[in-house]
Amino acid sequence: MLKIFQTRTIIFLLFTMATLALKSQTPTNSGISPADKSKIDNLLKTMTLDEKIGQLSLFTSDWDVTGPTLNSNYKNLIKEGKVGAIFNAYTVDYVRELQKLAVEESRLKIPLIFGYDVIHGHRTIFPIPLASACSWNLAAIEQSERIAACEASAEGINWTFAPMVDIARDPRWGRVAEGAGEDTWLGCRIAEARVKGFQGLNLKDNNTILACAKHFAAYGAAQSGRDYHTVDISQLSLYEWYLPPYKACIDAGVGSVMTSFNEIAGIPSTSNKWLLTDLVRKDWGFKGFVVTDYTSINELVNHGVARDNKDAAMLSLNAGVDMDMQGSTFLDYLSDLLKEKKVTIEAIDNAVRVILEAKAKLGLFEDPYRYCNKERQEKEIMATENLAFARKLVSESCVLLKNDKQTLPIPADVKTIAVIGPLGDSKKDMLGNWSAAGQWEKCVTLVEGLKNKLKGKVEIIFEQGCNANDENRSGFAAAVKLAEKADFVILALGENGWMSGEASSRSSIDLPGVQNELTAEIMKTGKPVAVVLFNGRPLAITKLHSLAPAILETWFGGTEAGNGIADVLMGDVNPSGKLTMTFPQNLGQIPIFYNAKNTGRPYRTTDPNAKYVSRYLDVSNDPLFPFGYGLSYTKFSYSGLETKVDGNKIQITIKVANTGIRDGEEVVQLYIQDKVGSITRPVKELKGFQKVLIKKGETKTLVFNLTLDDLAFYHPDLKKFWEPGEFVVYVGTNSAETISKTIKVL
Repeated sequence: MLKIFQTRTIIFLLFTMATLALKSQTPTNSGISPADKSKIDNLLKTMTLDEKIGQLSLFTSDWDVTGPTLNSNYKNLIKEGKVGAIFNAYTVDYVRELQKLAVEESRLKIPLIFGYDVIHGHRTIFPIPLASACSWNLAAIEQSERIAACEASAEGINWTFAPMVDIARDPRWGRVAEGAGEDTWLGCRIAEARVKGFQGLNLKDNNTILACAKHFAAYGAAQSGRDYHTVDISQLSLYEWYLPPYKACIDAGVGSVMTSFNEIAGIPSTSNKWLLTDLVRKDWGFKGFVVTDYTSINELVNHGVARDNKDAAMLSLNAGVDMDMQGSTFLDYLSDLLKEKKVTIEAIDNAVRVILEAKAKLGLFEDPYRYCNKERQEKEIMATENLAFARKLVSESCVLLKNDKQTLPIPADVKTIAVIGPLGDSKKDMLGNWSAAGQWEKCVTLVEGLKNKLKGKVEIIFEQGCNANDENRSGFAAAVKLAEKADFVILALGENGWMSGEASSRSSIDLPGVQNELTAEIMKTGKPVAVVLFNGRPLAITKLHSLAPAILETWFGGTEAGNGIADVLMGDVNPSGKLTMTFPQNLGQIPIFYNAKNTGRPYRTTDPNAKYVSRYLDVSNDPLFPFGYGLSYTKFSYSGLETKVDGNKIQITIKVANTGIRDGEEVVQLYIQDKVGSITRPVKELKGFQKVLIKKGETKTLVFNLTLDDLAFYHPDLKKFWEPGEFVVYVGTNSAETISKTIKVL
């Protein structure tokens, strides 16, 4: 077992070293060659209006369904030169078939781009993005997207609708599963890593794919956490919290941007000229193309800003949309709109140009079949090293939420382990949402992972006990009987995989069904119990927390879920994950996030009975688990915080000691508070972290280096600068448990 673990560790280290080597080089994705420019210029002169409009049209194939409509005529449209890109099509044979229609049967033989939702892996499915963000390992996150790009491109795909970089503070919204959580600074760093992983150093390499920053903009702030709903926030909040991750993607060279379904201040994103032209192109210098989300041009009619689809097409093109996803509005109406002088040929040509440039950057004009290599498809899909890396990322994404009396890891002398619960042996649920071409039947469940690891030395027995999301208690008796036979019980609880993701908002985020009741019944047996939690969002698990002595948050881990979780449960991997999204005590606290503002009447623990302060009558203001939280099988202590301000530089030094009995990794987090500003500032803001391995008994001294720019914030005139004054520096194991020191910056 130790030899296998060492082999996996070596593979992981090799991948990490490769990723760091990539990060030290500069991508060459930003421009096109003179030859490509000349070809594009000539094409624009040669193309008919219908062919130009065709380049602006994106249609789904019938290979997969990811939205509400389907155009069954897409193959004939390709032959007619009326399609610029296809999504939901993969495998070498199928992509070659469709590409052949474009480059051998259409008049100008312009190749297609092939897109797909490669969100957290292609065939090898990694932990959902919210989970991998909890690893706080940027190199591993980047490498997961590098592997995803290799696998996707091996099956003909050259464009992914990822990363989703929406900042989200409301866990009712199902799509929090696709993002990095609630923090803007960390969200920017993860966004950069994902773009670099997908796009590599050169898009003309046949194992890189075009990335797409989505959903532009502020989709994560949907009111009441309901998908597709309205966003209504101040412009200052938009700049401060929601826009930076998209800007980070653009600075990292992302090739495309996707509009969001929501409106902002009364204007839907898909018809927002300020957003799509003034901000992203003129202010930020974006050179790629803007694609809509699925039929979002048509939905401008439902929003009430367009009279009909023709009106919607006019509004979106004039706003700065380059490609219409599945709506067919450009194909149906742009020609007439041009005749009516409601759009210009310049706007159409500009949109065509950036799409052709993307094709040039991908090398499709040189070889339209460069992503159709059968040998690569056979060799690279779910390769052994990909699965080994996925297993390591699963274990690194787990967050230990509770561990009373060192319940975990499972003791070595255990002879029988009972796995009980609806998520214990459910292959389909392991994939989570947006699992692309993942094959659920190849997933490793928790039961299988434990059996794989323990190889018959420990008996693994299983009972479902109940379903995840109904009131059926008929399985309780069998589950209790099984628990009584075991030396140790694992409760596999949470959500079904379909309960988070797009169109999967929940009005209640409690543990669904009767799972709390099952837990209470199992606890009566007196057996040692640990909960393994599967979910795509933070849950309000106050009841579960009061019942269970140990809770391991594992999210949805993908193909290797069970194996990676087993590594943590048995102690071969010491959990190091930290939450990137706050867990509330109950639904009434939402939205709750660590970097909130103070109020004129803040609640203070020194006066717990004060009445006229900002507080609840029935629950404290504190979350159940704060941002940055995560336990370890060992203990860490912090001391010796020192600060030094020297001109433009701020140096922070901290000593972190491992005072426990195991080696472990700790995510050391640095926060700043601007005590007095010309406008109100948050109580804390993350400004840095270091993930370090500290051996038992060892103390490490860590140094953080900031500049004055790290103290800057947006002002009402939307200019960003710092203000002299006092700042509090916090360093600690999570956003709530820190040591601090006040500095003056003049």
